[in-house]
Amino acid sequence: MTRLTTLDLPQLHRATVGFDRMFQDMFDSNKSTGYPPYNIVQNSDDEYIISVAVAGFDMDNLDITLEKSVLTIEGKSTEADENTNYLYKGIAGRGFSREFRLADHIEVVGATLELGMLNIQLKREVPEALQPKKININTIINN
Repeated sequence: MTRLTTLDLPQLHRATVGFDRMFQDMFDSNKSTGYPPYNIVQNSDDEYIISVAVAGFDMDNLDITLEKSVLTIEGKSTEADENTNYLYKGIAGRGFSREFRLADHIEVVGATLELGMLNIQLKREVPEALQPKKININTIINN
C-alpha cells in the first residue's frame, strides 16, 4: 500500500525567507495552457536550448523579446480564412505568448526556425568580476 503525502506549500512558504519570487513563479507556471509545447535541453553546464513547436508559423508571425530576465516568445495567429471549409481541423494556428524566466547571467545567443521548431540558444556568461577567484596564501618566515 502506498501512502500519499501532500506538500503544504503555504506552511513551507511561511518557513522560508527570501524565496517569495520562487513561490510566485511556481504558482504562475501552473496557469500555462501548455500551448505551444516546448523542450528545454542542457547541452553543457553553461549552454541550453529552448525548442518550441511552432508548426504553421513563419518568421513574420513570431516575436522573441528579452526583458529583465524574462524571455517572451509570441506567435501571431495564423488562422486561415473564415471561408475555408475544414472537414477536420486539428492543427492549431492560434496566437500564443510563452514566457521563460531566465537565471542570472543567461544570455540569448541566437534563434533559428527549422522544420516547425523554433530553437533559442542560451548561454550562461558570468562576468569576470563575479567568477570565483583563487586566493594565494603567502607564508611568513621568521628567523
